[in-house]
Amino acid sequence: MEEYAREPCPFRIVDDCGGAFAMGCIGGGIFQAIKGFRNAPSGFNKRMVGSLTAIKLRSPVIAGNFAVWGGMFSTIDCTLVHFRKKEDPWNSIISGFTTGGILAARNGIPAMAGSAIIGGVLLALIEGVGILFTRLSAEQFRNPTPPIDDPTALGDAAQSFGFGQNHQHQSQYQ
Repeated sequence: MEEYAREPCPFRIVDDCGGAFAMGCIGGGIFQAIKGFRNAPSGFNKRMVGSLTAIKLRSPVIAGNFAVWGGMFSTIDCTLVHFRKKEDPWNSIISGFTTGGILAARNGIPAMAGSAIIGGVLLALIEGVGILFTRLSAEQFRNPTPPIDDPTALGDAAQSFGFGQNHQHQSQYQ
């Protein structure tokens, strides 16, 4: 299963890092806007200022965290592609497992193991759903089975044209 729309491996790291940063910035901005609006004092103007303040303070941090995760994931993925000489879902699963473990290394072995398992399971779910959708959507492009030339399915019309008779009956008429 190869993705043809992706950049080649060295450039993929920068591309994924930037995409993850943008996703973290937008998603973090939306989340922080809601959180800042809810936690601000009453009054529409105060709530809007609280919302914008929360966006300015936290959204870049969230985006940076996403970028680090995306860059590390992509780097490990490209390394696996280089060493394994193939691009398959196992690379993504192993990359998610390893990235989760590395990013949680500062918190100790138990946190590292837990984050690694969560990263691997999440990527396995994502890859599994991707494979499922690919197989389901491939069904519509599968060639239909050709009709079977069964003379009994033709009925009486086949008998009048001599179909469905074996060679012994045909030799009587010749």
